[in-house]
Amino acid sequence: MALDRWDRRTFLGRSAAVGAGAAGAVMVGGEALAHGRGHGEGRPVKRYSFSVMGTTDLHGNVFNWDYFTDREYDDTAHNDIGLAKISTLVDQVRREKGRRNTLLIDAGDTIQGTQLSYYYAKVDPITARRGPVHPMAKAMNAIGYDAAALGNHEFNYGIPVLRKFEEQCDFPLLGANALDAKSLRPVFPPYVIKRLRTPCGRDVRVAVLGLTNPGIAIWDKAHVAGKMVFPGLEEQAAKWVPRLRSMGADVVIVSAHSGSSGTSSYGDQLPYVENAAGLVAEQVPGIDAILVGHAHVEIAEHFVVNKVTGKRVVLSEPAKWGQRLTVFDFDLVWEKGRWAVERAGSQVLNSNAVPEDPKVVSLLRREHRKVVAYVNQVIGTSVVAMSTAEAPWRDEPIIDLINQVQTETVVAALAGGAYAGLPVLSQASCFSRAAEIPAGEVTIRDAAGLYPFENTLEARLLTGAQLKEYLEYSARYYVRTAAGGPVDTAKLTNADGIPDYNYDAVSGVTYDIDISQPVGSRIVGLSFEGRPVDPATRFVFAVNNYRASGGGAFPHVAGAEQVWADSDEIRNTIIGWVREKGSVDPAEFASVGWRLTREGVPVFP
Repeated sequence: MALDRWDRRTFLGRSAAVGAGAAGAVMVGGEALAHGRGHGEGRPVKRYSFSVMGTTDLHGNVFNWDYFTDREYDDTAHNDIGLAKISTLVDQVRREKGRRNTLLIDAGDTIQGTQLSYYYAKVDPITARRGPVHPMAKAMNAIGYDAAALGNHEFNYGIPVLRKFEEQCDFPLLGANALDAKSLRPVFPPYVIKRLRTPCGRDVRVAVLGLTNPGIAIWDKAHVAGKMVFPGLEEQAAKWVPRLRSMGADVVIVSAHSGSSGTSSYGDQLPYVENAAGLVAEQVPGIDAILVGHAHVEIAEHFVVNKVTGKRVVLSEPAKWGQRLTVFDFDLVWEKGRWAVERAGSQVLNSNAVPEDPKVVSLLRREHRKVVAYVNQVIGTSVVAMSTAEAPWRDEPIIDLINQVQTETVVAALAGGAYAGLPVLSQASCFSRAAEIPAGEVTIRDAAGLYPFENTLEARLLTGAQLKEYLEYSARYYVRTAAGGPVDTAKLTNADGIPDYNYDAVSGVTYDIDISQPVGSRIVGLSFEGRPVDPATRFVFAVNNYRASGGGAFPHVAGAEQVWADSDEIRNTIIGWVREKGSVDPAEFASVGWRLTREGVPVFP
């Protein structure tokens, strides 16, 4: 039974000093005790087992539904998604283990990613007077989460939306390394301590430390600059884990919105590692398990040996969107007057093996139907069908559409100003290989499917030389392929794991990418208006805020002079452009500005 309750107001909207009672522990009962005989002893050995379930990168997915295609979600691996599915798995684990012997936590990126989450941040915002409760808060409260770490995408809609979401949650949002820019004190609860009651001996105290991603400082600079700072995960874990142990924590779990690879996608712009969960396990003693997030990969069970203690730390990441549920299992033994972890392991459960929980479906059916009606509003027509299916290796009209909208928007914004005479170039990525603009009626979901992220548009100044280096960096995306032989498109892209969203096609210039050449020497014939680009020529570069803030670590753009910026999402700009035009005709904007070649021969004639 509950012995105490966490008080959300402790941290709401202020940089409270943190002490022993900072995150007010929630105590949960539990009985899973086994007895055995110690070596040569007559007294029974006290043992206790419990489980901690975890999700991450839910990204606004409540239902097994794709709002961009307006049908049930499916992929090539036949994964299912959504909290309604997760709820069924959680109930199964609780029945198996005993409700009082389980906890449920999340590793962040909760309120951004679907049209459902967008609708309640922008169209019918939760921040409005007498506004609605966020669907993710409703679902997670109903399922019974105990804590969630902050993800970087929690900040996409601004701090007021995040604070309102926090207020609507019945569990704490944790962020030990989200600090007030002036006082350097946490602006969210750093941790929460749960008590699991055992039949005899002291309750088991389980501490959950929340760590978020330092990339927030650049990716959402517009929202957090001057207000919050985000130091490295290793540094903050080293500060908080000993405190939690000194406060009597028997088990320490880190919920980290940070991948395990030790890499960063924003280069050297911050002195912190983006995907630092593995480093935290390796460098900071006293951690038993880490729920990993951010990287959108599946890690069922991975052990890292701590360099200080030699003990193993178990890491698990349950993929994304509610596709998997991590289950950490802990076996404890009572020794030397306290509980100690004897064994820890993890597994992931697949949500495609269970139906959606009817209680979650019923709870949010009205919100779901409202959003489905919204995304199916017709905003115009298209003369022909367009698709991103081949956009990763061909200059396709559907990507030209994004660049055309961005170029026109920047040209109009700079008209009559100091930069009006400079040529405008634009970058765009293929965010989804399944995006389509159909022939005939075009809906909000069709246009929004081109741009699933809440990126905004900026204009930066680049020279011709900088542009060339930018394109060379982008061309790393292709696997080096010798001339003469066949080309398998399934093996051509995503070299070294580079995701589709980190390959940019640039409009306004023409160029070839020679994939037979090594990285750094692939851009051939870079021209503007039929003439080779002068390295000294200045261009205005229409670029999304993620890229402009250093996302993907593309050269030059993050340090380039900003000459204009918009606060509206590029997605909305595209929707508005289609509405204004009424009819979309690729003949008015599509062209072949770039192509893949090998020693001068086009790969796809």
